[in-house]
Amino acid sequence: MRGLLATSIGVTCAASLALPLTPSATAVTAPPAPTAETATAAARATSLAAPLPGSTQSLPLTPLARDRAHGGSGPQQGVPRRDVRPFSLLGIVWDDPDAELHGQVQVRTRDVRTGAWSGWQDVETHNTDHGADPGADERTSDRVRGATAPLWVGDSNGVELRVSSATEHRTEDTARGARTAASAAPLPSGLRLELVDPGTPAPAPASAARRVGAEATVMPALDRAATERELRALYAPALTEGRRAAKPYIGPRPGIVTRRGWGADETLRESGFRYTTKVKAAFVHHTASGNNYTCAQAPSVIRGIYRYHVKSMGWRDIGYNFLVDKCGTLYEGRAGGVTKAVLGAHTLGFNSNSMGIAAIGTYTSVKPSAATVKAVASLTAWKLGLFGGNPNGKTYLKSAGGNLYAKGKNVRLNVISGHRDGFATECPGRQLYGKLGSTRTTAARYQGR
Repeated sequence: MRGLLATSIGVTCAASLALPLTPSATAVTAPPAPTAETATAAARATSLAAPLPGSTQSLPLTPLARDRAHGGSGPQQGVPRRDVRPFSLLGIVWDDPDAELHGQVQVRTRDVRTGAWSGWQDVETHNTDHGADPGADERTSDRVRGATAPLWVGDSNGVELRVSSATEHRTEDTARGARTAASAAPLPSGLRLELVDPGTPAPAPASAARRVGAEATVMPALDRAATERELRALYAPALTEGRRAAKPYIGPRPGIVTRRGWGADETLRESGFRYTTKVKAAFVHHTASGNNYTCAQAPSVIRGIYRYHVKSMGWRDIGYNFLVDKCGTLYEGRAGGVTKAVLGAHTLGFNSNSMGIAAIGTYTSVKPSAATVKAVASLTAWKLGLFGGNPNGKTYLKSAGGNLYAKGKNVRLNVISGHRDGFATECPGRQLYGKLGSTRTTAARYQGR
């Protein structure tokens, strides 16, 4: 049974699972299957007739006078305080995707409703570890840029930004002995401030709703018995008698808001889908976009991250396979099929044969909610179960290159790992990372282990 479960499958938004298997292939383009992704296809057709609103303002940074009270000793660039069109999410991009911004990025914004300016907020600068693997088409495209993490600031119409380079220290040998010299780290070239308006999705016309069915916006949850019946119905013709009688290790399918549900503008992303062979591991992330959002705003945050990943950073689609908000609601991420092994751009060096789950927020010092942790356990129990994965077990993945493991090295990892397990990074934040042990145990229990 498990060997057969390691094949990508498709699931409809409703209960039917009688769909063809997806060929196992790395970075394969395939037509959309009639699954929850049929809603995505209908959304694309709708978008072509009336594109969903949303926009990105791109402002070049200029030199600023040095402010020793609020930055390092190195040069500063930024955007002086100014009025802008409304936006809710921001980030900084630059020309070279392999360059890093060594320094501090701070921003303040003006609230649309009150007119009040916020205090200075830090923007997470270390973001190169979220992305496609080295050498992948998605990473080598001339559209790809380096970038900070996005920051959700809410409805704003004014902005001020400052970027200070870090001070680098080095030891030099002189005639009088060794001495420490300090110099400013160079800032990446082509710095621009991206201001993202995620827009408000237009309601789908009744005709589109009829085509995709009533479940277009949400893939409904199933209990354990119904989930097992679906799997058995799908695989019964291919199973031996003994395997047909075996009890599968899989958690109940959780409810998942589809791309149509959170308002994805399907005209933004590249057409077609990319798949890897199977899902052997799940990497848990945080978006590092801050915690100042309500659960009702979560779809807007996702639309903002999606637009930032595609239009500002040059990716083919949103990088994560799934996202979860602070209320525990799960969302479909990268297009291609929630039950399939969709190739994401989330863990540099380990995107093949894995999936990426991002908790919306910053969980370095703030604890994730119990609902968020439970949702991650529910999702992994189900999705890993489709491929025969044990959430409490270990697996091997081959590194495509990174700052922890050389290209080609087979690395033994937890089946549910944090981003920092595959790359030297703070992600998914100390507080969320500390919850992964209990997440593994809970997910395994949901699978019936």
